Amino acid sequence: MDGRTRYFGWKTVRNGVNPSILQCSMNSSADSRGQHSDISPDPAVREAMSWTQSARFLTTASLLTQLPPPDLPEVAFVGRSNAGKSTAINTLAQHRRLAFASKTPGRTQHINLFDLGPADAPNARWADLPGYGYAAVARGAKLRWQQVMADYLAHRHALAGIVMMVDSRHGFTPLDKQLLDFVSQRVGMGEVKLLVLLTKADKLSRNEAAKALAGAQKVLGELATDAADISVSLFSALSRQGLGDAALTLRNWLPREAPPEVVFAAPAAGPDSADVEPDADPAGLSPA
Repeated sequence: MDGRTRYFGWKTVRNGVNPSILQCSMNSSADSRGQHSDISPDPAVREAMSWTQSARFLTTASLLTQLPPPDLPEVAFVGRSNAGKSTAINTLAQHRRLAFASKTPGRTQHINLFDLGPADAPNARWADLPGYGYAAVARGAKLRWQQVMADYLAHRHALAGIVMMVDSRHGFTPLDKQLLDFVSQRVGMGEVKLLVLLTKADKLSRNEAAKALAGAQKVLGELATDAADISVSLFSALSRQGLGDAALTLRNWLPREAPPEVVFAAPAAGPDSADVEPDADPAGLSPA
């Protein structure tokens, strides 16, 4: 590999078959050193990245009853411990410590919520769910917060989408596939959208990256239905690969606000013609 991080585009899984790559606008262009620029010429991507950068901490909860009312669409970030979940959130938000990445994987045992949009009128929330699959966590604690996470994914009415982080070097683990199976009904019905980010893609060669995408596509094809909205992309927090398009996808998951209805005021009028006698002279111009 020549040191450049290659962008392979988005793949949308439909009906379990191999789809063509959706050609994006190369929003993260590589410079001469192989690094990807954060600046995109696409106004839609710029707006989306400005929106993701508005993310700010709202609250943390260890029980579903501690969550705020489900009055805004929520996007849940999930992934195996050490798959790069917190780093991906921080990269999207352009904030080093918005989502805390513990030095000991598996230590985060709460749902952390973040508001997005205008400060006085947020329009979405991100939910950072605990990582899973780290063996060093005590079994009782692990079962407790994994049940909280499962209840959130199964029953949270505000859940509009799931961003799943998968280490591109290893692909879907058995636990990853178990989580996909758990959310398959809501995803298959189109109730919840799914975006899989194949993280740490900067560590892959071009051939390895292509194989990672093909492998992910095969796994996700099992969830595909006509109603499902499922996407997968290579992603790197280090090189910013896939950053702009991930931000755009998340922004497009939200319903756009309808423009305000324009109401034209009726022109000022004189007396209602019904109130004027047929032979009267409304203007009072008749000769005496």
